[in-house]
Amino acid sequence: MIPRYSREQMTSIWSPESKFKIWFDIEAHAASAQVKMGVVPQEAADVIWAKGKDAQFNVERIDEIEREVKHDVIAFLTHLAEIVGPEARFVHQGMTSSDVLDTCFNVQLVKATDLLLEDMDKLLAAIKKRAFEHKFTITIGRSHGIHAEPTTFGVKLSQAFAEFDRCRQRLVNAREEIATCAISGAIGTFANIDPSVEVYVAEQMGLSPEPVSTQVIPRDRHAMYFATLGVVASSIERLATEVRHLQRTEVLEAEEFFSKGQKGSSAMPHKRNPILTENLTGLARIVRSAVTPALENVALWHERDISHSSVERMIGPDATVTLDFALMRLTNVVENLVVYPETMKANMDKLGGLHNSQRVLLALTQAGLSRENSYSAVQRNAMKVWRGEGDFADFLKADDEVSAALTDAQIDDMFDDAYHMKHVDTIFERVFGES
Repeated sequence: MIPRYSREQMTSIWSPESKFKIWFDIEAHAASAQVKMGVVPQEAADVIWAKGKDAQFNVERIDEIEREVKHDVIAFLTHLAEIVGPEARFVHQGMTSSDVLDTCFNVQLVKATDLLLEDMDKLLAAIKKRAFEHKFTITIGRSHGIHAEPTTFGVKLSQAFAEFDRCRQRLVNAREEIATCAISGAIGTFANIDPSVEVYVAEQMGLSPEPVSTQVIPRDRHAMYFATLGVVASSIERLATEVRHLQRTEVLEAEEFFSKGQKGSSAMPHKRNPILTENLTGLARIVRSAVTPALENVALWHERDISHSSVERMIGPDATVTLDFALMRLTNVVENLVVYPETMKANMDKLGGLHNSQRVLLALTQAGLSRENSYSAVQRNAMKVWRGEGDFADFLKADDEVSAALTDAQIDDMFDDAYHMKHVDTIFERVFGES
């Protein structure tokens, strides 16, 4: 976790203090669940809760113990015993370390996802507001980076809204899939602990019991979770890349907000660079870098090995913290994006109306020409415009084959830009449920 790209609310989930508090809750709930079975005396459970609930676990002391015992959970349990006293012998009854580690990890991922969902809601709100603001702001659509046909900037943003709305649902699904608990003992068979303990702990921790665990919760769940984060990151990069392209000097249809006193280059005072969206592109790569290791964690040896452990200690915090920061940065970019409708219109008109070529093609076929002849007629006149020789409509009117099929008035009618916006309301209704 890099402070430059971190927000405290998310990083706190992954702090040692937060982790040890969750570990305690798991252990204490398990002890409470075993009271009714006679495994743990009620008085002992009461003492465990009373002395541990508000305890300030000493991270340095736990680290000191771990340097000797070479085991993090044992180090924690040893420190807990120092706090609780003799009743600590009833802690961790029938449990294995992974019961604590895996359940805690999933609690942390659930908490992180709740923050990510809040981030997503803010981003969606920002995109929706700007989409309606520019619902009918006409701009050229591009395929392969080349002028195609007109769209509106609002439609561009509505596409982003729909994509992030799907991403939100994916996060909801990922949260549900990762929200499981395992308190099933050394090999997952409940040999030394009753399954009802797992049910109780899961309920108290806001999780569901893992249907069948080994010594660990199956890692296909985590693979899907991190894959989902990777998809969200790619959607962030897609919108960020669009902004970067629109800010290019030759385009300049939109740009990141440039604040008073901001400087774009140490050498060139004129520079206004898309640094935030370039940064988002890089952050997306970091989030996606967690996907392959998470997939490789699925295939553990037999009932468990620890090859996944070091991976998850890094990708859990790094991926969620980075994605949290990226979502909020993108929200800021969208909210403050400077849009230039006049430049959009000027850029669209640079090719003399070529964006209407398909409409002319279709009109010629409707007038009786074959598609092949229609395409050839439109293309030969379009290429003159492409070479900078004149206006598309003028060339079409002067073309004998075209003028034999279409009147000048019909050709002029095909250059009405409103034609391309007639179904914008339909798109908005589909995306937002309102026009």
